Amino acid sequence: MSWPVVPLDEVAETALGKMLDKGKPKGHAHVPYLRNVNVQWGRIDTDDLLTMELADDERERFRVRKGDLLVCEGGEIGRCAIWQGRDEYLAYQKALHRIRPGDSVDARFLRYLLEHYSVNGMLAGMSTGTTIAHLPQQQLRRVPVPLPPLKEQWRIVALLEDHLSRLDASDAYVHAGLARAQVWYAKVIDQLVWSPGNPHREVRSLLREPMRNGRSDRAAQGSECGTRTLTLTAVTRNSFIDEHTKLTTTTPDRAVGLWLEPGDILVQRSNTPELVGTSARFDGPRDWAIFPDLLIRLRANESLVDSRFLSAALRSKRGHVQLRRQAKGAAGSMPKIDQETVGSVLIPLPSGKDQRRIVAQVTAADSGLRQLRAELEAMQLRSAALRRSLLAAAFSGHFSETSAQTATA
Repeated sequence: MSWPVVPLDEVAETALGKMLDKGKPKGHAHVPYLRNVNVQWGRIDTDDLLTMELADDERERFRVRKGDLLVCEGGEIGRCAIWQGRDEYLAYQKALHRIRPGDSVDARFLRYLLEHYSVNGMLAGMSTGTTIAHLPQQQLRRVPVPLPPLKEQWRIVALLEDHLSRLDASDAYVHAGLARAQVWYAKVIDQLVWSPGNPHREVRSLLREPMRNGRSDRAAQGSECGTRTLTLTAVTRNSFIDEHTKLTTTTPDRAVGLWLEPGDILVQRSNTPELVGTSARFDGPRDWAIFPDLLIRLRANESLVDSRFLSAALRSKRGHVQLRRQAKGAAGSMPKIDQETVGSVLIPLPSGKDQRRIVAQVTAADSGLRQLRAELEAMQLRSAALRRSLLAAAFSGHFSETSAQTATA
């Protein structure tokens, strides 16, 4: 690379946002402010702004101006977007860095440079923190900035945006495809499971033993012996993800009654409003793992209901809606359900022959959805790889239309 490379603080002013004051109100006026979650790659979402107290003499210091580059200090370190401005005042909190480029560097050039450093791991290498990584202000100021002439920066940005816009369009198509696939799947499952004319029974009446919550113990450390335990993320509405486990210090006596059996159904008892009540059926080997307190286990009475049919009914839109509607939780906390809620869910109960027929059709739909998802997710991975290649080429020192085409070939 023939361009000079300088630390960021030589070409831009950087500042960290306002730390929120959780003490008693001081009587200052409330102003809207940006949080980490408002800043996504290339865009700033202002639909859910919060407000904070801000003294008059602090307003200018924490004001966001048109052209400022806002950068996430933690979470997805380096995620950034340029503020395009508005008439109303807007501040930013401590979870964000504000970069104001000088005359020698374009904000868009910096925005793509930070994305390049994010995906190639440089920013992660500059971060600190053992549990939650973050990029301190002093480290941000040390970020190396290649400095071609402004006209060259503009040419690079224009070429990048031309090619990245096509990848963005492709990503939007894939996201829409995934959403349509999920809608299709939900309709198919509801139509299969909730066919008219069948009697309805409470879930609790279809179990061969009482429901049970799991147990939560601390994670095993280092060489310490542990017991394989599911995590909450092992359960989704369409499948069971068996690699989402951890080792805990549960002792044999504490694990009694918690070992999973093939056919067990697990329901999330606490999560976001959309995911509380999510469930899945375990098809792994007996005594492979235990389950944590955030999951409720159901064991179907197979003489009454096929566990696969019961799982499909709970995973269906109508079954999940029954669970979500009864979820409770204080403001600002995760909604929760309990065994009583799960037990009171009403599901249709067709004959055993019809259950087996429906299960076969649901299994085929599951397989189709998994295959479609795999294909669409492969497209997402390819798009992400192409984006990384483009960004790497852009800051290599010899970016051209030919090299851009080569990067996306």
